[in-house]
Parts: sequence; structure tokens; C-alpha cells
Amino acid sequence: MAEFSLTKSDIAGVVLAGGRSQRMGRDKASVMLGAESLLRHVLSRLSPQVSSIAVNADAAEEDVPVVPDRISGKAGPMAGIHAAMTHAAAIPSVTHVATVSVDCPFFPADLVARLAATLERPSQIAIAASEGRSHPVFGLWPVTLAADLESWIATDEKRRVRDFLLRHDVKEVAFPLHPTRASLLDPFFNINTPDDLVEAQRWLEALRT
Repeated sequence: MAEFSLTKSDIAGVVLAGGRSQRMGRDKASVMLGAESLLRHVLSRLSPQVSSIAVNADAAEEDVPVVPDRISGKAGPMAGIHAAMTHAAAIPSVTHVATVSVDCPFFPADLVARLAATLERPSQIAIAASEGRSHPVFGLWPVTLAADLESWIATDEKRRVRDFLLRHDVKEVAFPLHPTRASLLDPFFNINTPDDLVEAQRWLEALRT
């Protein structure tokens, strides 16, 4: 049997930006970090890693395809991942979709390649981890799971990402901390509050020097 492998042309990318942003108090995608919005930071980081890119949101200020949730009621991140799967399934030759969160502007530049390299079968899911914690919204998902995910969202009351992952064969990929002039940065540092945004600005400056 031939060894399974994915190439960039097999993988679409979707930025998950449809959250409520309650702790931030405003739409995270449009929050400015340095001279660019969080969405622009994340799009620039993900675009070179995938064959096409879109944003899971109701609308986006950037010139990029928008993929709204197909499941009503703001059903959480899994609804965004379902929308990403469904979108990617309609793209010829694409078999997997990579998802990332709009509030994590420093995720690894080799995220998708490393997730893809760990997969041994087409049905497997790969998710990222750092410092002993998994980050399941940073995942590589077979688009064939869309129907199963839709059914699960309709019947599972808690709709936790980890609970869905327990139903499937999942590979976890650990990413190291990133050295900066200041100290070591967790590449999955996420911005939930105004204080986090201030800290992210410090990290951005540390990465540039």
C-alpha cells in the first residue's frame, strides 16, 4: 500500500473569526495589532501554507471569501469548523481543511506542513499542542467528516471540541516555544482581552528586533 501524504494543493485554509468576542468587547478580527488587524496578521501567516483561504465569519473587512456558519444559533467553534469543512469540500482536489483562530497571530509558519506530515491515513485529524496543552481549533480536518460533525453538533449539548475528537483517530503535534529577544513565546498565545492585546504588542515588538 502506498504511503499516505498530503501536499499543499490538497489543503484549504479557513480562519475562524465568528466568535462572540465578549471579553474583548468588540470584534476581534478588526482589532489592530501594530499597523494591521488581527485578521490581516492571521491571513498573512496562513496564506502561504494552504492552497486557498477563507474566513469563517458573518462578514470580513479584508478582501477574502467569507464562509458563515451553516448551523444557526452561534453553536461555537465546532460550527465554524463544520463551515470550513463544507466550504473546502466544494473545492476541486481539496481533501482537508486547516483551521486557525483569528485571535492567535503568532502561530507557527510551518503549522500546516507539520500537521500534514503526522497523518498516516486520510481519515485522521491532526491538532496542535504546546507546553502540554492541546489547541484543537488549530487543526487539519478531513472534509469527509462534515456530515458526522453536523450530526454531532445537533445532538451533543456541550459541543466541546475535545468531545468530538474522542470520536475519531487524532494525532497531536507538539510545537516548541519560539525564542524572542524578550523570552520564549508560546506560538498559540491568544488575545481574549484588552490586557492580552497589550501583551501581544510587546511580543510583536520582541519578534521584530
